[in-house]
Amino acid sequence: MVDWIGDPQIWASLLTLTALEIVLGIDNVIFISIVADKLPESERRRARALGLGGALVIRIALLAVIAWIIGLTAPLFELLGRAISWRDLILLGGGLFLLVKATHEIHQAVEGPDGRSAVRGGAEFATVIVQIMLLDLVFSFDSIVTAVGMAQHLAVMVAAVVIAMVVMFVASGPISDFVSRHPTVKMLALSFLILIGVALVADGLQFHIPKGYLYFAVAFSALVEGLNLAAARRRKLRRADGPAAD
Repeated sequence: MVDWIGDPQIWASLLTLTALEIVLGIDNVIFISIVADKLPESERRRARALGLGGALVIRIALLAVIAWIIGLTAPLFELLGRAISWRDLILLGGGLFLLVKATHEIHQAVEGPDGRSAVRGGAEFATVIVQIMLLDLVFSFDSIVTAVGMAQHLAVMVAAVVIAMVVMFVASGPISDFVSRHPTVKMLALSFLILIGVALVADGLQFHIPKGYLYFAVAFSALVEGLNLAAARRRKLRRADGPAAD
């Protein structure tokens, strides 16, 4: 029953699958950083833990019923000559939600809150957790299909998902703090969420956009913003050293 543990091919597939799960989870980490920033600082870590914990349970449950997941790709109806399945509808809904959410956050960041968006304690906390879990459900389809295609053992797929979730939780804290401290980085992250939303909508309409293009765009933008932050830090240090030098 546990003979596969000594198989080096199993371990190779576990490492490869874990790396891919982490890469595919970048979208989720960025979204978590944005929505958790709406909460008081004392509640953010707990919200990330509960949201990712619930998302982990959902992913494992989906892996256990993979036959049902595959059935979600069966056509339901046709739209403009294209067969639409439950998977397409879920991707469309998730993509539209990301577009609305990111646009709303950009509006608040630029125009300021309208007075009705103040934190509402437990209700806001629960809303953040539900949003993390629902968006992870949308993002799960890519990772689950990848897992099934690369591994034959359920234990390997579950282990890869668990390891990736732990890495996401550890990374979400520093990333969330960094995004919160730098408004321009937050705007860049929101722009990336808009890109992901467009990609999900396109995928739901069966126009696949390779994620490599999206990741290259955000990586290049992040590099430029990193250079901007470094230049701003040098200017700040020069201003601080200026009076002392005189």
